[in-house]
Amino acid sequence: MSSRRRGKKKLRILVSNDDGIHAPGLAVAERIARTLSDDIWVVAPETEQSGASHSLTLTLPLRLRNAGPQRFAVSGTPTDCVMMAGIHLLKDDLPDLVLSGVNRGFNVADDVTYSGTVAAAMEGAVLGIPSIALSQAVGGRDEETVAIFGCAEIHGPPLLKRLVEIGWPKDVLLNINFPPVAPSRVKRVSVVAQGQRDQSMLRVDERVDARGRTYYWIGFKRIFSDPEKGTDLRAIYENNISVTPLHLNLTELKEHQRLSALLDGPVKTLTSKPGSTPKRQPKSQKDEPKGARFRGAEKT
Repeated sequence: MSSRRRGKKKLRILVSNDDGIHAPGLAVAERIARTLSDDIWVVAPETEQSGASHSLTLTLPLRLRNAGPQRFAVSGTPTDCVMMAGIHLLKDDLPDLVLSGVNRGFNVADDVTYSGTVAAAMEGAVLGIPSIALSQAVGGRDEETVAIFGCAEIHGPPLLKRLVEIGWPKDVLLNINFPPVAPSRVKRVSVVAQGQRDQSMLRVDERVDARGRTYYWIGFKRIFSDPEKGTDLRAIYENNISVTPLHLNLTELKEHQRLSALLDGPVKTLTSKPGSTPKRQPKSQKDEPKGARFRGAEKT
Protein backbone atom coordinates (compact mmCIF):
# COMPACT_ATOMS: atom_id res chain seq x y z
CA MET A 1 0.00 0.00 0.00
CA SER A 2 1.34 3.40 -0.96
CA SER A 3 2.51 5.68 1.82
CA ARG A 4 0.16 8.32 0.39
CA ARG A 5 -2.80 6.25 1.56
CA ARG A 6 -2.26 5.80 5.27
CA GLY A 7 -5.61 7.18 6.40
CA LYS A 8 -8.61 5.10 7.40
CA LYS A 9 -9.59 4.77 3.74
CA LYS A 10 -7.10 2.48 2.05
CA LEU A 11 -8.52 1.36 -1.28
CA ARG A 12 -7.57 3.01 -4.55
CA ILE A 13 -10.64 2.72 -6.77
CA LEU A 14 -10.87 3.25 -10.52
CA VAL A 15 -14.32 4.23 -11.80
CA SER A 16 -15.26 3.89 -15.46
CA ASN A 17 -18.36 3.27 -17.57
CA ASP A 18 -19.68 3.05 -21.12
CA ASP A 19 -22.22 5.89 -20.98
CA GLY A 20 -19.52 8.56 -21.01
CA ILE A 21 -17.76 11.02 -18.74
CA HIS A 22 -20.88 13.18 -18.30
CA ALA A 23 -23.33 10.34 -17.58
CA PRO A 24 -25.44 10.64 -14.39
CA GLY A 25 -24.75 6.99 -13.60
CA LEU A 26 -21.02 7.69 -13.45
CA ALA A 27 -21.64 10.27 -10.72
CA VAL A 28 -23.64 7.63 -8.82
CA ALA A 29 -20.74 5.18 -9.13
CA GLU A 30 -18.36 7.85 -7.82
CA ARG A 31 -20.56 8.44 -4.78
CA ILE A 32 -20.74 4.70 -4.13
CA ALA A 33 -16.95 4.47 -4.43
CA ARG A 34 -16.46 7.31 -1.94
CA THR A 35 -18.28 5.31 0.72
CA LEU A 36 -15.37 2.86 0.49
CA SER A 37 -12.42 5.18 -0.04
CA ASP A 38 -11.24 8.73 -0.58
CA ASP A 39 -8.75 7.76 -3.30
CA ILE A 40 -10.96 7.72 -6.39
CA TRP A 41 -9.80 7.94 -10.00
CA VAL A 42 -12.24 8.38 -12.88
CA VAL A 43 -11.25 7.38 -16.41
CA ALA A 44 -14.28 7.23 -18.70
CA PRO A 45 -15.10 7.54 -22.41
CA GLU A 46 -15.44 11.04 -23.85
CA THR A 47 -18.70 9.98 -25.55
CA GLU A 48 -21.26 7.23 -25.07
CA GLN A 49 -19.95 3.77 -25.92
CA SER A 50 -22.96 1.56 -25.18
CA GLY A 51 -22.69 -1.81 -26.88
CA ALA A 52 -18.94 -1.42 -27.43
CA SER A 53 -18.31 -4.78 -25.77
CA HIS A 54 -14.62 -5.62 -25.14
CA SER A 55 -13.40 -3.70 -28.18
CA LEU A 56 -10.16 -1.76 -28.50
CA THR A 57 -9.37 1.32 -30.58
CA LEU A 58 -6.59 0.20 -32.90
CA THR A 59 -7.03 2.29 -36.05
CA LEU A 60 -7.19 5.76 -34.47
CA PRO A 61 -5.01 7.56 -31.91
CA LEU A 62 -6.45 7.92 -28.41
CA ARG A 63 -6.84 11.36 -26.87
CA LEU A 64 -6.63 11.79 -23.10
CA ARG A 65 -8.31 14.87 -21.62
CA ASN A 66 -7.84 16.03 -18.06
CA ALA A 67 -11.38 16.62 -16.76
CA GLY A 68 -10.46 17.53 -13.19
CA PRO A 69 -8.45 16.20 -10.24
CA GLN A 70 -7.89 12.47 -10.75
CA ARG A 71 -10.46 12.58 -13.54
CA PHE A 72 -9.85 11.86 -17.24
CA ALA A 73 -11.84 11.42 -20.44
CA VAL A 74 -10.60 9.11 -23.20
CA SER A 75 -11.61 9.26 -26.86
CA GLY A 76 -12.14 5.52 -26.96
CA THR A 77 -13.99 2.52 -25.61
CA PRO A 78 -14.49 1.41 -21.99
CA THR A 79 -11.72 -1.14 -22.49
CA ASP A 80 -9.42 1.62 -23.74
CA CYS A 81 -10.19 3.60 -20.58
CA VAL A 82 -9.28 0.81 -18.15
CA MET A 83 -6.16 -0.02 -20.16
CA MET A 84 -5.16 3.66 -20.18
CA ALA A 85 -5.55 3.78 -16.41
CA GLY A 86 -3.83 0.49 -15.63
CA ILE A 87 -0.99 0.63 -18.13
CA HIS A 88 -0.34 4.37 -18.26
CA LEU A 89 -1.93 6.70 -15.69
CA LEU A 90 -1.74 4.42 -12.65
CA LYS A 91 0.91 1.95 -13.73
CA ASP A 92 3.12 2.69 -10.71
CA ASP A 93 0.32 2.36 -8.18
CA LEU A 94 -2.49 0.22 -9.58
CA PRO A 95 -6.08 0.46 -8.35
CA ASP A 96 -7.26 -2.08 -5.80
CA LEU A 97 -10.75 -2.15 -7.28
CA VAL A 98 -12.45 -1.26 -10.57
CA LEU A 99 -16.08 -0.13 -10.58
CA SER A 100 -17.82 0.17 -13.95
CA GLY A 101 -21.17 1.93 -14.20
CA VAL A 102 -23.68 2.65 -13.03
CA ASN A 103 -25.15 1.76 -16.41
CA ARG A 104 -28.56 3.15 -17.34
CA GLY A 105 -30.32 -0.12 -18.13
CA PHE A 106 -29.63 -3.64 -16.97
CA ASN A 107 -26.89 -5.92 -18.28
CA VAL A 108 -28.20 -9.43 -17.83
CA ALA A 109 -28.27 -12.65 -19.84
CA ASP A 110 -26.84 -12.16 -23.34
CA ASP A 111 -26.28 -8.46 -22.62
CA VAL A 112 -22.97 -9.26 -20.96
CA THR A 113 -21.38 -10.13 -24.31
CA TYR A 114 -22.38 -6.76 -25.80
CA SER A 115 -22.02 -4.54 -22.76
CA GLY A 116 -19.30 -1.91 -22.54
CA THR A 117 -20.04 -1.67 -18.81
CA VAL A 118 -19.23 -5.34 -18.29
CA ALA A 119 -16.24 -5.03 -20.64
CA ALA A 120 -14.62 -2.33 -18.50
CA ALA A 121 -14.86 -4.65 -15.49
CA MET A 122 -13.61 -7.49 -17.66
CA GLU A 123 -10.52 -5.50 -18.61
CA GLY A 124 -9.91 -4.80 -14.95
CA ALA A 125 -9.94 -8.54 -14.31
CA VAL A 126 -7.56 -9.05 -17.26
CA LEU A 127 -5.16 -6.65 -15.53
CA GLY A 128 -5.49 -8.63 -12.29
CA ILE A 129 -7.64 -6.03 -10.54
CA PRO A 130 -10.83 -7.13 -8.73
CA SER A 131 -13.67 -5.61 -10.72
CA ILE A 132 -17.41 -5.02 -10.51
CA ALA A 133 -19.93 -3.98 -13.17
CA LEU A 134 -22.96 -2.05 -11.88
CA SER A 135 -26.18 -1.59 -13.83
CA GLN A 136 -29.55 -0.09 -12.95
CA ALA A 137 -32.61 -1.52 -14.69
CA VAL A 138 -34.96 1.16 -16.04
CA GLY A 139 -38.22 1.23 -17.95
CA GLY A 140 -39.91 -0.86 -15.31
CA ARG A 141 -43.13 -0.59 -13.42
CA ASP A 142 -42.01 2.23 -11.14
CA GLU A 143 -40.16 4.38 -13.67
CA GLU A 144 -42.61 7.24 -13.40
CA THR A 145 -42.30 7.63 -9.64
CA VAL A 146 -38.82 6.44 -8.70
CA ALA A 147 -35.51 8.20 -9.31
CA ILE A 148 -33.81 6.15 -12.00
CA PHE A 149 -30.68 5.35 -9.99
CA GLY A 150 -32.35 5.32 -6.55
CA CYS A 151 -31.98 1.58 -6.01
CA ALA A 152 -28.28 1.56 -6.92
CA GLU A 153 -27.63 4.69 -4.84
CA ILE A 154 -29.19 3.24 -1.67
CA HIS A 155 -28.23 -0.44 -1.87
CA GLY A 156 -24.91 -0.11 -3.72
CA PRO A 157 -22.75 1.11 -0.81
CA PRO A 158 -23.62 -1.63 1.74
CA LEU A 159 -23.51 -4.32 -0.95
CA LEU A 160 -20.05 -3.31 -2.18
CA LYS A 161 -18.76 -2.96 1.37
CA ARG A 162 -19.89 -6.53 2.06
CA LEU A 163 -18.34 -7.82 -1.15
CA VAL A 164 -15.01 -6.18 -0.35
CA GLU A 165 -15.09 -7.90 3.05
CA ILE A 166 -15.96 -11.29 1.51
CA GLY A 167 -13.52 -11.10 -1.41
CA TRP A 168 -13.52 -13.01 -4.70
CA PRO A 169 -10.91 -14.41 -7.14
CA LYS A 170 -9.09 -11.76 -9.13
CA ASP A 171 -9.84 -13.50 -12.44
CA VAL A 172 -13.57 -13.27 -11.73
CA LEU A 173 -15.62 -10.13 -12.28
CA LEU A 174 -18.92 -9.49 -10.54
CA ASN A 175 -21.92 -8.36 -12.56
CA ILE A 176 -24.49 -6.58 -10.39
CA ASN A 177 -27.92 -5.41 -11.53
CA PHE A 178 -30.39 -3.35 -9.52
CA PRO A 179 -34.14 -3.69 -10.22
CA PRO A 180 -36.31 -0.77 -11.43
CA VAL A 181 -38.25 -0.32 -8.21
CA ALA A 182 -38.13 1.86 -5.13
CA PRO A 183 -35.27 0.87 -2.81
CA SER A 184 -37.76 -0.08 -0.09
CA ARG A 185 -39.32 -2.72 -2.37
CA VAL A 186 -36.09 -4.69 -2.80
CA LYS A 187 -36.13 -7.73 -0.50
CA ARG A 188 -33.18 -9.87 -1.50
CA VAL A 189 -29.69 -10.01 -2.92
CA SER A 190 -29.71 -13.03 -5.22
CA VAL A 191 -26.47 -14.69 -6.33
CA VAL A 192 -27.53 -16.13 -9.66
CA ALA A 193 -26.29 -17.51 -12.95
CA GLN A 194 -26.23 -15.65 -16.25
CA GLY A 195 -29.57 -16.21 -17.97
CA GLN A 196 -30.49 -16.55 -21.62
CA ARG A 197 -32.77 -14.02 -23.22
CA ASP A 198 -35.78 -15.04 -25.27
CA GLN A 199 -34.59 -14.16 -28.76
CA SER A 200 -38.18 -13.54 -29.86
CA MET A 201 -37.83 -10.29 -27.90
CA LEU A 202 -35.19 -9.06 -30.37
CA ARG A 203 -36.48 -6.59 -32.91
CA VAL A 204 -35.24 -4.63 -35.90
CA ASP A 205 -37.30 -1.46 -36.21
CA GLU A 206 -37.39 -0.20 -39.80
CA ARG A 207 -38.07 3.50 -40.38
CA VAL A 208 -37.82 6.08 -43.16
CA ASP A 209 -36.05 9.42 -42.79
CA ALA A 210 -37.14 12.80 -44.22
CA ARG A 211 -35.31 12.09 -47.49
CA GLY A 212 -37.07 8.78 -48.00
CA ARG A 213 -34.11 6.62 -47.07
CA THR A 214 -34.59 3.56 -44.89
CA TYR A 215 -32.79 3.22 -41.57
CA TYR A 216 -33.00 0.77 -38.65
CA TRP A 217 -32.92 0.57 -34.87
CA ILE A 218 -31.89 -2.71 -33.21
CA GLY A 219 -32.99 -3.61 -29.69
CA PHE A 220 -34.98 -5.83 -27.38
CA LYS A 221 -38.61 -5.35 -26.45
CA ARG A 222 -38.91 -4.30 -22.82
CA ILE A 223 -41.12 -7.26 -21.95
CA PHE A 224 -40.40 -9.96 -19.38
CA SER A 225 -41.58 -13.42 -20.38
CA ASP A 226 -41.12 -16.08 -17.70
CA PRO A 227 -37.37 -16.12 -16.90
CA GLU A 228 -35.74 -19.29 -15.64
CA LYS A 229 -35.33 -19.50 -11.89
CA GLY A 230 -31.83 -19.00 -10.55
CA THR A 231 -30.87 -16.54 -13.29
CA ASP A 232 -30.17 -12.82 -13.39
CA LEU A 233 -33.27 -12.30 -15.53
CA ARG A 234 -35.44 -13.93 -12.86
CA ALA A 235 -33.85 -11.92 -10.07
CA ILE A 236 -34.69 -8.62 -11.77
CA TYR A 237 -38.17 -9.93 -12.64
CA GLU A 238 -38.73 -10.58 -8.91
CA ASN A 239 -37.36 -7.15 -7.95
CA ASN A 240 -34.18 -8.56 -6.40
CA ILE A 241 -30.60 -7.39 -6.78
CA SER A 242 -28.70 -9.85 -8.95
CA VAL A 243 -25.05 -10.71 -8.37
CA THR A 244 -23.43 -12.91 -11.01
CA PRO A 245 -19.77 -13.97 -10.94
CA LEU A 246 -18.39 -14.09 -14.49
CA HIS A 247 -15.19 -15.86 -15.51
CA LEU A 248 -12.84 -14.78 -18.29
CA ASN A 249 -12.22 -18.38 -19.35
CA LEU A 250 -14.97 -19.18 -21.86
CA THR A 251 -14.03 -22.85 -22.23
CA GLU A 252 -17.03 -25.18 -21.97
CA LEU A 253 -15.43 -27.91 -19.88
CA LYS A 254 -18.01 -30.67 -20.40
CA GLU A 255 -17.86 -30.29 -24.16
CA HIS A 256 -14.07 -30.08 -23.94
CA GLN A 257 -14.10 -33.52 -22.32
CA ARG A 258 -16.44 -35.00 -24.93
CA LEU A 259 -14.57 -33.61 -27.94
CA SER A 260 -11.22 -34.58 -26.45
CA ALA A 261 -12.36 -38.18 -26.17
CA LEU A 262 -13.69 -38.27 -29.75
CA LEU A 263 -11.33 -35.98 -31.63
CA ASP A 264 -8.01 -35.42 -29.88
CA GLY A 265 -5.25 -37.34 -31.65
CA PRO A 266 -3.04 -37.55 -34.77
CA VAL A 267 -4.26 -35.67 -37.85
CA LYS A 268 -4.33 -38.91 -39.88
CA THR A 269 -7.21 -40.18 -37.77
CA LEU A 270 -9.43 -37.47 -39.33
CA THR A 271 -9.63 -39.58 -42.51
CA SER A 272 -10.17 -42.87 -40.70
CA LYS A 273 -13.52 -44.58 -40.97
CA PRO A 274 -15.88 -43.86 -38.10
CA GLY A 275 -15.41 -46.36 -35.31
CA SER A 276 -11.98 -47.46 -36.53
CA THR A 277 -10.21 -45.78 -33.62
CA PRO A 278 -11.06 -46.57 -30.03
CA LYS A 279 -12.81 -43.92 -28.01
CA ARG A 280 -10.92 -42.75 -24.98
CA GLN A 281 -12.68 -42.18 -21.71
CA PRO A 282 -12.88 -38.49 -20.81
CA LYS A 283 -10.25 -37.46 -18.33
CA SER A 284 -11.48 -36.38 -14.96
CA GLN A 285 -11.33 -32.66 -14.47
CA LYS A 286 -9.56 -31.32 -11.47
CA ASP A 287 -10.97 -28.37 -9.66
CA GLU A 288 -9.82 -25.11 -11.18
CA PRO A 289 -7.38 -23.16 -9.02
CA LYS A 290 -9.14 -20.47 -7.12
CA GLY A 291 -6.27 -18.03 -7.37
CA ALA A 292 -5.47 -15.23 -5.01
CA ARG A 293 -8.61 -13.80 -3.47
CA PHE A 294 -9.27 -10.12 -3.01
CA ARG A 295 -10.20 -9.09 0.50
CA GLY A 296 -10.05 -5.35 0.83
CA ALA A 297 -10.57 -5.50 4.59
CA GLU A 298 -7.24 -7.31 4.97
CA LYS A 299 -5.16 -4.61 3.30
CA THR A 300 -2.65 -2.78 5.45
